[in-house]
Amino acid sequence: MPVKNRFAELLPEITAWRRDFHQHPELLFDVHRTAGKVADLCRSFGCDEVVEGIGRTGVVAVIKGRSDNKGRVIGLRADMDALPIIEQTGVPYASQTPGKMHACGHDGHTAMLLGAAKYLAETRNFDGTVVCIFQPAEEGGGGGREMVKDGMLSRWGVQEVYGMHNMPGIPVGHFAIRPGAMMAAADQFEIVVTGKGGHAAKPHDCVDTTVVSAHIIVALQTIASRNVDPLKQVVVSVCTVETDSTAHNVIPQVVKMKGTVRTMDPKVQDFVEARIGQIVEGTALALGARAEVHYQRGYPVTINTPENTDFAAEVARKVSGHVDTDTPPLMGAEDFSFMLNERPGAYIFMGNGDTAMVHHPAYNFDDAAIPFGSSWYAEMAETRMPAA
Repeated sequence: MPVKNRFAELLPEITAWRRDFHQHPELLFDVHRTAGKVADLCRSFGCDEVVEGIGRTGVVAVIKGRSDNKGRVIGLRADMDALPIIEQTGVPYASQTPGKMHACGHDGHTAMLLGAAKYLAETRNFDGTVVCIFQPAEEGGGGGREMVKDGMLSRWGVQEVYGMHNMPGIPVGHFAIRPGAMMAAADQFEIVVTGKGGHAAKPHDCVDTTVVSAHIIVALQTIASRNVDPLKQVVVSVCTVETDSTAHNVIPQVVKMKGTVRTMDPKVQDFVEARIGQIVEGTALALGARAEVHYQRGYPVTINTPENTDFAAEVARKVSGHVDTDTPPLMGAEDFSFMLNERPGAYIFMGNGDTAMVHHPAYNFDDAAIPFGSSWYAEMAETRMPAA
């Protein structure tokens, strides 16, 4: 495969960075060790500017090309945070922090972008400026949103932005992308059902919140099956049910449920939010109970700009030759969407081979993918901003 030769040479070094990050996972915005190492490495590469504390704990490294005739600036993003999972990989460089692991490959993403930063700082074979974005808190904290709110894109004049994620099930060295909606919006809700508790042997004296909650759970599934156009993607999942009693012979007074909504269309997202409220309150009322819904918008839809998608795919073909440009959209969510809401750009998947799926305790990033990912990041700069 035509990966850049320099990354074959740098592979042991980049792998060592990746495995060090893997051994020392950090969650959400608490990525001080990781961010500190990223910043120190970028300074050692000779990056023109390295700024810490963007979006609380993010790092931005700026690399200027050998010329800047057109004033082009592109952003390349990698995420740094891990997950609260107990690792079960058995690798010698496994997590040294109990209950935390890099189960999504962000250690690999960070290492690959660092490799690209080192190469670009060495060669500077482009006309313009590259802004390397190392983001905290992708796993539920909205670090992408915080970096945008901190003025990152305008501060460095970023005109377009690109991100990448490894994907198990896609062969190493292969890429996958699509224009338009690539990943879903992710919202969350909490439902509180209040009835009349009592003795389980006397249900007629109670308003049974467990029965009410069961009806609500089933009724919510009609949103996808009966309320939304079958050609529109939507998922409504109730994931936790908690009562205020643990006894086997007590009908609880209160039941709390939590769940998630995934949509690809903002209009569908608006409809589902309203419909959940109607179903929950109406079902509870019909069965003599009361219910409240607390709905919170999360990450928006990740939408690839068509022209930038074509470009990202073109670069992937240069690196690999194996690019699926019509990969199915995923109902998972990604806070790179906040950056794509502000600037044109694209998000691409890179193969991780036949491994456990991300967010699984046996998942591990495949280091053989590093030359492909680093080559893609670097080639994005050199192809988008060819040297004068």
